[in-house]
Amino acid sequence: MVKRTGPTNPMLKKLIEELKRKSLEENVRIWKRVAEILERPTRRRVEINLKHIEREAKEGETIVVPGVVLSEGELKKKVTIAAWRFSAKAREKIEKAGSRAISIEELIKENPKGSNVRIMV
Repeated sequence: MVKRTGPTNPMLKKLIEELKRKSLEENVRIWKRVAEILERPTRRRVEINLKHIEREAKEGETIVVPGVVLSEGELKKKVTIAAWRFSAKAREKIEKAGSRAISIEELIKENPKGSNVRIMV
């Protein structure tokens, strides 16, 4: 029987702790939900392609991806995307479209209440 330990990446662990702390401090559920998704086993982690963001997001929206953003597809809308990680090609395409690719930590600093932020999984 293998004991479940959660993420082993120290930076991911730190981010999860920060999200839980911010959720309690600001009394908002969104950061707790993002932390719960990030705590999943590796095989259940979120990977989203740009084509999915293009299809689902509205112009000017702020989206948080509790996982990795990958580069398949094109992005034409101007959105802010916060994620645990971006592939190099995805970051390049996002910036080329005039959108923002930021870390989840940056989003917490900019918007501690998490208002008008949508989780995409």
